[in-house]
Amino acid sequence: MNKLKLIKNSELFQGEKYLNKKKKYFEGWYFKHTTQNKGISFIPGINIDDTGAKAFIQIITNNTSYYVNYNIKEFKFSYNPFCIQIGSSTFSKKGININIEDKSQNLKIYGNIKYSNSKNISTNFFAPNIMGPFSYIPFMECNHAIISMQNTINGLIKINNEEICFNNDKGYIEKDWGCSFPKSYIWCQGNNFQNTNASFMFSVADIPFKLFSFKGLICVVLIENKEFKFTTYNNARILECEIKEDFFNITFKKDLYILNIKSKYNKGLKLAAPIKGKMTKDIFESISTTVTVTLKKGKEIIFCDTSNMCGLEIVENHLQDM
Repeated sequence: MNKLKLIKNSELFQGEKYLNKKKKYFEGWYFKHTTQNKGISFIPGINIDDTGAKAFIQIITNNTSYYVNYNIKEFKFSYNPFCIQIGSSTFSKKGININIEDKSQNLKIYGNIKYSNSKNISTNFFAPNIMGPFSYIPFMECNHAIISMQNTINGLIKINNEEICFNNDKGYIEKDWGCSFPKSYIWCQGNNFQNTNASFMFSVADIPFKLFSFKGLICVVLIENKEFKFTTYNNARILECEIKEDFFNITFKKDLYILNIKSKYNKGLKLAAPIKGKMTKDIFESISTTVTVTLKKGKEIIFCDTSNMCGLEIVENHLQDM
């Protein structure tokens, strides 16, 4: 696959060239689905370390999380159309079909969800995805891409004895790939606002860059069909970053626009993240956090609303050392 085509179509599997090598590498997709009070996310992916390549699917709901291992031979992918398969489960931009059973965890999940009306971020040659020109740099430890800021979801997932039914509800898709997650970061995403058809995601992370590191910011807010981006490469800056055990308050500024995002939160549920290709880093995610987003232009408030069922991960370390 042509390298520029992979960069432009970041949902595609980026790591085919590493599958038969002992390259420290990971690649994972994130499919999130929420109603007004329930949610389930699936994270299918692969990781490659000194012992070889492996596949996995992670699952997180409001109150449970699971990690299911697969042989790499059970991982299949298609470039056109985009689709990945792990075991008997498939994932694409049109929907997912789930069939997971792990007797060691007393886990059985099956069902399907269809996607429609996808809303994506604007792109161009300078910024083929949310990482902008950093998308072209080959030595980034972690690459991030937004595949769908919001889509309409319909279907049913049954997890053990619980059914989650989606009827014109909200979905979100993103992915990461590289060798390691950042040592410190906060990531948050939501699209279940009370009064507005809106979506947002942001991440602030410590980004290693050869001999130094920097605080990287990526953020998108979609209000109806209007897009606002706050990123390192478009000269947005972080005015405030306050993170406590159960509360965060973050403010970004770009030109006349000021964006504030704040929330009370719980620690979340354990997931696994990569360090040099090994899925040995414990992180904690909630998919049921309530977040308030306020956007001002100068002193004028142009958007203020609250979203429930937000995704949130905080790995602190030195994140607040601005």
